[in-house]
Amino acid sequence: MSHEHVEVRTGTYHDSVTLMQASRSVASVDGVVAAQVAMGTPLNVDVLQGMGFSLPAGVGASDLVVALRTDDEAALAAGLAAVDAALTSRSEGTSASTAEPPRTTGIALRRNASPLAVVSVPGPFALAEAMDAVAAGSSVMVFSDNVTVAEEVALKDAAAAQDVLVMGPDCGTAVVGGVGLGFANVVEPGPVSIVAASGTGAQQLMALLAHGGVGVRHCLGLGGRDLSAAVGGRSARQALTALAADPGTELVVVVSKPADPDVVSALEHQAAELDLAVEWATLGPGRPDLTSAAERVIERLGGHTRLWPSWGPEQPRSPGHALRGLFCGGTLCDEAMLVAGELLGPIRSNIPLSSDLALDVSGAGRWDAGSDHAMVDFGDDALTRGRAHPMIDPSLRDERLAIEAADPRVGAILLDVVLGHGAHPDPAAELGPAIEAALDGASQLAVVVSLTGTPADPQGFGRQAARLAEAGAQVHLSNAAAARAAAEAVRTKEPS
Repeated sequence: MSHEHVEVRTGTYHDSVTLMQASRSVASVDGVVAAQVAMGTPLNVDVLQGMGFSLPAGVGASDLVVALRTDDEAALAAGLAAVDAALTSRSEGTSASTAEPPRTTGIALRRNASPLAVVSVPGPFALAEAMDAVAAGSSVMVFSDNVTVAEEVALKDAAAAQDVLVMGPDCGTAVVGGVGLGFANVVEPGPVSIVAASGTGAQQLMALLAHGGVGVRHCLGLGGRDLSAAVGGRSARQALTALAADPGTELVVVVSKPADPDVVSALEHQAAELDLAVEWATLGPGRPDLTSAAERVIERLGGHTRLWPSWGPEQPRSPGHALRGLFCGGTLCDEAMLVAGELLGPIRSNIPLSSDLALDVSGAGRWDAGSDHAMVDFGDDALTRGRAHPMIDPSLRDERLAIEAADPRVGAILLDVVLGHGAHPDPAAELGPAIEAALDGASQLAVVVSLTGTPADPQGFGRQAARLAEAGAQVHLSNAAAARAAAEAVRTKEPS
């Protein structure tokens, strides 16, 4: 008889990475069948209920929830001990302090004359910390998501007045003078600088350039909304001006999610006035994909493009007709919808290319796209409240993979894996078995993976590709090529 334990620790807070590690630690204890240690946000409550746990009424975002299902009482005791050990270890590891620690971000920056700050706190508190950094005269990378557009505009206007740069909010990737911040790939130094209103788009571009033999000097992330009409390219303008004065930058690439045309046009005029060499990799209907942009850059610098590598078996054509894309990276999801949409037609999503294609995924694992093609960005704000980003903790995506694989309407599943500092230390070790389980009993299902990474990334690019191919997936370095392959697997099928 199994034992179930649900405990609510009111007023106890731990960050999402700590809780993810605690969950993994307790899940590895012998006799523990299911485990989740999480803050009681609506998303996490939904996930816990989806796992079959019954929660008391009134659980809120400031409550820590410890939920375990075990084989017996001994395993329950061992599991709870593992939870406490994991949480205590992390607290002790972060409790070391100096004799007189700075009490604010601004004091710390002024004390150390730092030109750059990184803000990574829950979104509702990010504006105050970032404003403090700007007031101290520092540029700031705002890793936090769930910051409002109005706050972003106010922050970037304040930064412009101080002549500093704001990267973000929701900026997950930057490379400044060869130093990676957030999710950053290991790249050789080179003549290209990237201005990116796109985290995983910038990583895809860096990876393609690295495999093409082109190095990167800077990658300045802007936050995914910077080239929207509401934000107006405020940080992009500052970044282009700064790079025009940088003697080490020979060519700039501007990469973004689908952007406002008027904002892009204004930036093009600015680049011309600055006499700045720029390649534009701004995604949108009818516009080139990121792989095409990388090829243009390589050729412009005198290199030669080649066929981008792929690994793994040819994928079958199954009776299923629907394509599902399950992504950790928002821009990779956007690009895949644009590429596959040209072959298949409309694709529904939680980050839709048009409002009529919106897919409600607020029910976490319980949404259903029916017989339609659908792609979901698990890194979207609505799916990361109180949880680590899926590039760190892909468990929600992996659970969804099993659901889609069991759906006879689904003929192909497209996944992304993004390597680099900050990302999961060995994503193929988790996704490989998940793919094998998905294909067990669904041998006619096509599984295609877009693998973004460089040969120098800490996870071992070749090893990751080999493990995913061994699991039965077809693996592509080019995200656009992966999207085409997945779409081709279902293109000729008609809905039953």
